[in-house]
Amino acid sequence: MREVRDNQTRTIVANPEVTFCILLTEYSEPSLDAQKSAPPGFIMNKNKRGGEREFYSLDVGDSTFKVLKRYQNLRPIGSGAQGIVCSAYDHNLERNVAIKKLSRPFQNQTHAKRAYRELVLMKCVNHKNIIGLLNVFSPQKSLEEFADVYIVMELMDANLCQVIQMELDHERLSYLLYQMLCGIKHLHNAGIIHRDLKPSNIVVKSDCTLKILDFGLARTAATGLLMTPYVVTRYYRAPEVILGMGYQANVDIWSVGCILAEMVRHKILFPGRDLDVWSVGCIVAEMVRGNVLFPGTDHIDQWNKVIEQLGTPPQEFLMKLNQSVRTYVENRPLYAGYSFDKLFPDVLFPADSEHNKLKASQARDLLSKMLVIDSSKRISVDEALKHPYINVWYDPAEVEAPPPKITDKQLDEREHTVEEWKDLIWKEVYEWDEWTKQNGVIRGQPPPLGAAVIDSSPQPASSSSSANDVSSMSTEPSDPTMTSDTDSSLDSHTSLGALACCR
Repeated sequence: MREVRDNQTRTIVANPEVTFCILLTEYSEPSLDAQKSAPPGFIMNKNKRGGEREFYSLDVGDSTFKVLKRYQNLRPIGSGAQGIVCSAYDHNLERNVAIKKLSRPFQNQTHAKRAYRELVLMKCVNHKNIIGLLNVFSPQKSLEEFADVYIVMELMDANLCQVIQMELDHERLSYLLYQMLCGIKHLHNAGIIHRDLKPSNIVVKSDCTLKILDFGLARTAATGLLMTPYVVTRYYRAPEVILGMGYQANVDIWSVGCILAEMVRHKILFPGRDLDVWSVGCIVAEMVRGNVLFPGTDHIDQWNKVIEQLGTPPQEFLMKLNQSVRTYVENRPLYAGYSFDKLFPDVLFPADSEHNKLKASQARDLLSKMLVIDSSKRISVDEALKHPYINVWYDPAEVEAPPPKITDKQLDEREHTVEEWKDLIWKEVYEWDEWTKQNGVIRGQPPPLGAAVIDSSPQPASSSSSANDVSSMSTEPSDPTMTSDTDSSLDSHTSLGALACCR
């Protein structure tokens, strides 16, 4: 269902958030066969010529960037465990972009595997609510020299951390949540569980368009996987992850629920850790409350935060735990928990919508179905999309958009030496570059539905602009050189106006 909401002209006034962009090479007319065989993200462009592949170097903080000359006015906007991100002005596209240089991608097996996994998984998706990999490049010309990987990205206006501080009406709250679920469903259809959904990994435009970022921690949806509770950001971590249980796709829903709760309460719901359907619930709660739902300091404290608010789960659930974990949980004090009416009273929500289509009671009911400790009883993504609070936006073309390809379910189980991973990554970069040279296309010219442009008349980035939250960076604590519980995104220093009308 599509509705024109109101005629308010609201815009976000902010520096752009980081997402993904492209690489141009000299243009030659593509054949019809070439157009049909183009990989996901490739759009033919007959008006622009890319020029030569000439590079130049400049120092950015403690790092040196070597990029194509088409990218000028580089300005650091953030750094994290996975790399450094700069904004830049692309003279070929006449728009601002962001360029991420991966940090020491071949330092060890963990770094190399993560870099390869991110590149491969992003090629498996193509959806308006997911940031797609539009291109990668390296200034090195051979495998022997190969040392650096750059990802060029779109720019977005802000991330959800900033939106959470806004007073949103039901239409905007519901529409943002709908888009999260559409993006997550597309990932799940491609065989990908995100595993690291949090406000800083979700970005928005001033027109209320939303996209999901960051595949550094995403995994293929093999069954019965165990995951360390240190893999994901603490405040949005699903119970099955905290307790070392196997997990399935609806782990992301918990995170979304936590985020919605935070948007409602304007504070973290469970100040602790995160995953997909539980994650959705946490996100929703955060959107409603305006703060983190479950703010724990480690995985034990995180579990305590959850049961203090939701209550100790029944014996039926405890019997699913391994003996040592069950012993610990059974020795904790019993908590009755609070009703969702008490956790999320009407006063936290916006007023019911003008035509009574969207109500606080519906949002609260959705939260109660997302934030279920037992994942077997938690709402699925498909069910959430059909919920009365969400289905007013339902569009089969958005919900059912098929992924370009399904991921290799053995990807996460692969083990290689650093040199073997390096060879695989080189092939991925080389494939993109060669296809462009042979077919004369602009790789990933943002399609109308997926485009995310900072403004209608972009200008070269100014060196006086303030830093932005970089949400495309994440940590994976299996690497001992990285911290486990730190959100590696930067605090934003921008101020925002209101989001524009939905659709």
